[in-house]
Amino acid sequence: MVEPEERPSVAGQRLGAPESMGISTLEPGQRPPTMPPGRQVSIRVQMLDDTQEVFEQRASGKVLFDLVCAHLNLIEGDYFGLEYQDQRKMIVWLDLLKPILKQIRRPKNTILRFVVKFFPPDHTQLLEELTRYLFALQIKHDLACGRLTCNESSAALLVSHIVQSEIGDFDEVQCKQHLLNNKYIPEQDTLMDKIIEYHRKHVGQTPAESDYQLLEIARRLEMYGVRLYPAKDREGTKLSLAVAHSGVLVFQGHTKINAFNWSKVRKLSFKRKRFLIKLRPDLNSNCQDTLEFMMGSRDCCKVFWKICVEYHAFFRLFEEPKPKPKPVLFTRGSSFRFSGRTQRQVIDYVKDSEFKKVPFERFPTDKAYFIAKELLTTERTYLKDLEVITVSFQKSVGKDEALPDSLRNLIFANFEPVYKFHETFLKDVEQRLAQWCVFQLNVFVILKLIFSTNFQKHSEALLELERMCRSSRKLEGLCRDFELQKVCYLPLNIFFLRPLHRLMHYKQILERLCKHYPPTHDDFRDSRAALADVSEMVVQLHGTLIKMENFQKLLELKKDLTGIDNLALPGREFIRLGCLSKLSGKGLQQRMFFLVRAACFHKLVEYVCFCIRESEDEWGVPHSFTLFGQRQSVVVAASADQESEDDLSASRTSLERQTPHRGNTTVHVCWHRNTSVSMVDFSVALENQLSGNLLRKFKNSNGWQKLWVVFTNFSLFFYKTHQDEYPLASLPLLGYSITIPSESENIHKDYVFKLHFKSHVYYFRSESEYTFERWMEVIRSATCSSSHIRSLSRKEPHVY
Repeated sequence: MVEPEERPSVAGQRLGAPESMGISTLEPGQRPPTMPPGRQVSIRVQMLDDTQEVFEQRASGKVLFDLVCAHLNLIEGDYFGLEYQDQRKMIVWLDLLKPILKQIRRPKNTILRFVVKFFPPDHTQLLEELTRYLFALQIKHDLACGRLTCNESSAALLVSHIVQSEIGDFDEVQCKQHLLNNKYIPEQDTLMDKIIEYHRKHVGQTPAESDYQLLEIARRLEMYGVRLYPAKDREGTKLSLAVAHSGVLVFQGHTKINAFNWSKVRKLSFKRKRFLIKLRPDLNSNCQDTLEFMMGSRDCCKVFWKICVEYHAFFRLFEEPKPKPKPVLFTRGSSFRFSGRTQRQVIDYVKDSEFKKVPFERFPTDKAYFIAKELLTTERTYLKDLEVITVSFQKSVGKDEALPDSLRNLIFANFEPVYKFHETFLKDVEQRLAQWCVFQLNVFVILKLIFSTNFQKHSEALLELERMCRSSRKLEGLCRDFELQKVCYLPLNIFFLRPLHRLMHYKQILERLCKHYPPTHDDFRDSRAALADVSEMVVQLHGTLIKMENFQKLLELKKDLTGIDNLALPGREFIRLGCLSKLSGKGLQQRMFFLVRAACFHKLVEYVCFCIRESEDEWGVPHSFTLFGQRQSVVVAASADQESEDDLSASRTSLERQTPHRGNTTVHVCWHRNTSVSMVDFSVALENQLSGNLLRKFKNSNGWQKLWVVFTNFSLFFYKTHQDEYPLASLPLLGYSITIPSESENIHKDYVFKLHFKSHVYYFRSESEYTFERWMEVIRSATCSSSHIRSLSRKEPHVY
């Protein structure tokens, strides 16, 4: 046994946190381990939460282990290891110094398990919450498989802390159902009442505190961290050997009968099946100086000897032992040595380092949590949208005389109180969600902010702004210049209607909560009452919303069409815009068509009053129909072919103004994607907006990048964080399809959806099943509702 050396502690480097792996919460500037040339294989690793991750690897065990720790954002990774079952059916630890392929013969058929390797005597030595959480998962696993044995009282207490961490404060119905659905210990049914009794006492205890209490109880148990290795003494008595932070232990069954402290051990060795412990001389004892144990095979002896060497080095040495010099002629004994930081180095490094600690978030399994979190994430986006008016637009126009005082007061006097109210409301939701175990949705705050908002005034502000812009070119220019700013990521007039849009979102969130809550839930009656009030207000404002949305679309259409100034007139109704192919002497030529119902007829475009008749049989063109006008007719067809994504940056047309910011308007996207959008589509899109963190991966990239994503107006807008003032990039989704990746795409991740348009493919990974389903739902609803213009084709002529 190597004697501990009195040397100063040298803190090791943090486990590699690869920047290119795409986890944005990692420490900046970190690089992934260098991959040497050679065969690359897929290694499947099972985590402590039973999820599996696949790592592409072709180097040593240490490189793989560092990648796993980086994936978890784990700083104190030295307490953990990777174990697997080898070809001899033995559970062995992955040697970090050896190449993987020299240890694992069939990597495709082998699953490595990421588990706790070194169990410290005191859990307070674990400085990170994430580390304690992973230890708690290990204790949970050891309880379930019967490895961590204890009396009934301790078992019930341990399970009660696990339940508190997973479902929060005690609710008898929920607790019983949770215990019926999840088995934590073999004898759970007989201890159900005792577990419930203990769980009742944990009110107000956070998941982190529950983990702490779990480890506090577990560390006092005799079998804490013990892994038994079968053996026999010289008399042939069946025993088990184990190793701990204090030394080598001897068990008979699950009872410890002897222990050899590291300070008393002079040397550990093995010879064939014999495991030898040589003790230091003790004048006060008559014990023999060398103890011998017989194990199942030489391989069993070597496996146990290796873990003893590692335990001694990790807990007893100040720094990693230096490698022995290679012999010139021949070798004797094993060259195995401990590789990695010692516990002393780990503790010193975490305490002394000035890196930014990564916040550790849990995602409860309760669906209500994710509904409440959707309220939070969309509220963040809503507040940012209000800032566009109250902060950015107000700063942009300043005290310019082009904006009359009457209009200035109408806009800002109505938006500023709403913004301040929602600023306070957002903080309240954030605080409540941070303590989910005591979370209760304050529906009365929602009602207060809704009924205190004068929605009609926001509509009046938009109407008055448009009227003033028609009479003042200077004011029109101010608004146009503001729309070119990055902060104005949508058309300006959309932000004026955001309070109306948000009202619909509150209704949807309350509907989902009421559907989820059982009648016995504390929030059930209040949520039902709030839903009734909000629904009544939505009905009252429905006419206003339809009117203003139509007005806003006509204003947008006016910007994209030249030569038509009086498009947004009373009585005019937008129906659809999109691409059709016009049949001419040169064949089919792509054209943009705009369908508008007018109260008074005059020549907006070439055809004002016309009828439609299906013409596929007559002209032999698929999906074709004829428009009959007052003077002439034209044959058009809805094409199934779509243009390339690259054409979005191709030549500019008269449909697009010569400004860089208006390059992705709905008209522009429809033109280059050869698709169409109706007023019904816009209405559906308003109801299907979402915000939150997603991991994004490109088709040919290896890593995932964490982004804050906002879906609105048929587009995804990407931010680095939710605090950013403007998006880094956007992706219009008209024409895109949303699916789930196939097995052949080798994603091997949960909750991943795929967006693809011809050869352009993007993968997005959400945090939970609920958020995955919500992203799928809103994108599918908003982009696939009625986008094909072939729906205009009819068996009989229709007059418009």
